[in-house]
Amino acid sequence: MAAGTPAMAKTPADTLVEGFAIDDIISMDPAESFELTAGEVIGNIYSQLVRLDLSDTSKVVGDLAASWTVSDDGLTYTFKLKPGLTFASGNPITAEDFAWSFERMVKLDKSPAFLLNQFGLTGDNVTEKVKALDPSTLTMTVDQPYAPSFVLNVMAASPISAIDKKLVLPHVKAIPVDATNKYDNDFGNGWLKTNFAGSGPFKLREWRANEAVVLERNDRFYGDKAKLLRVVYRHMKESAGQRLALEAGDIDVARNLEPGDLAAVARKEGLNVTSAAKGTVYYISFNQKNPNLAKPEVREALKYLINYDAIGATLIKGIGEIHQTFLPKGQLGALDVNPYKLDVAKAKELLAKAGLTDGFSVTMDVRNTQPVTGIAEAFQQTASQAGIKISILPGDGKQTLTKYRARNHDIYIGQWGSDYWDPNSNAETFTANPNNADDATFKTLAWRNAWDVPDLTAKTKAALLEKDGAKRAAIYQELQQAVLDSSPFALIFQQTEVAGLRGNVNGFKLGPTFDTNFVAPVSKN
Repeated sequence: MAAGTPAMAKTPADTLVEGFAIDDIISMDPAESFELTAGEVIGNIYSQLVRLDLSDTSKVVGDLAASWTVSDDGLTYTFKLKPGLTFASGNPITAEDFAWSFERMVKLDKSPAFLLNQFGLTGDNVTEKVKALDPSTLTMTVDQPYAPSFVLNVMAASPISAIDKKLVLPHVKAIPVDATNKYDNDFGNGWLKTNFAGSGPFKLREWRANEAVVLERNDRFYGDKAKLLRVVYRHMKESAGQRLALEAGDIDVARNLEPGDLAAVARKEGLNVTSAAKGTVYYISFNQKNPNLAKPEVREALKYLINYDAIGATLIKGIGEIHQTFLPKGQLGALDVNPYKLDVAKAKELLAKAGLTDGFSVTMDVRNTQPVTGIAEAFQQTASQAGIKISILPGDGKQTLTKYRARNHDIYIGQWGSDYWDPNSNAETFTANPNNADDATFKTLAWRNAWDVPDLTAKTKAALLEKDGAKRAAIYQELQQAVLDSSPFALIFQQTEVAGLRGNVNGFKLGPTFDTNFVAPVSKN
């Protein structure tokens, strides 16, 4: 459609066009995709049992669920669905759709499966643990009496969406059972990579990789209908290009503005800017399979070779804040300490202790978009002052993520958005690694970097089960300190998400998580 092509005139009155770097999208299947951009799209085209309450992020509110209860032993959750719900296809939404959605997520065993694995749900037990008692009643039995707020926050994550079982089943493909595939079908994953079976305020009309995502209003949505007919995410990687397109009226929203372009938009008559602190942190990680990076002195030295002050003053000005701990501000137990500064002399001392006085050579995988490219280049320059030669390997989001997920990197620079608004989300990925084997199923960031930490893994689990809020916060503070002191992670900053807007755009608001940037309320004068 015209709205998705690279060159266009003024945007249509019934369409919101966003300039956005969307090259991290690998799939539109909620049970597979967990990248930031796809998470935003899925949050707008699928519905869930519950969602984060954006007016009070300490709570969740019902989405498709009208109510829920927890059994006296804390193990069984019962959800009652709202009446008269339908998918965009027109098929009724039933508890069986949710039971199948849970089953396929667990059995597909893609990245989001860990959300449900946390509750003890496995391919062997999910059909017994998650059941439709009747068309409007779903029960889920977990393995331990977790704090209900933890369970409900997990349920608010966008991958745990209602999938239209009746629509998807004809597209399920048979596959051979082998070492890779435990089950004899793909649960419709091949079809859902590029298609849609949801019930959100928008429908997926089209996804063209590295080009555009086109959403169309779902007039069968149970809640307030989207105000615009469609939303187009145009793939635009360069900040300057987004700014120029915004000024010319070729796009309505610019999503990846760097500090200089953000400031220019803020000064431009007829344009506005908006921002929101996100539960997203940026980090550099060091693969412990590399023998040099596995040395504790080297890990610490690398943290002293990042020029945090310069990065904060230039590369992330207005779009982030230096933050060296893995819990974003605003979450339970978050530490607000930044002990590391650029100190080349200190780094050289540590490298000498590691027997690497002359330094070493290493590669760094970098998604070729800002600000990560600029941060990588700055790190490359300061590391060279201590004799560490970093070769930057640029790639698009899909390339770098695929390599990172296979643990085939040396150094990687990335970002992590909280999967749900609970400190366990970040703690579990940075400090838990139950199985460090290459064929492990629980693939956290600690696992991706081959950081084998049984003690911290146990402490992370203890924090999850601690009912006392103060005691739980204290455990998370201990975990953050351990990451500061000895981990293969150099936390750099917490994201402030920004967007530039045309003056005729109303109701555009960024949420605290990557899947709460809702576009249904947006209108245009």
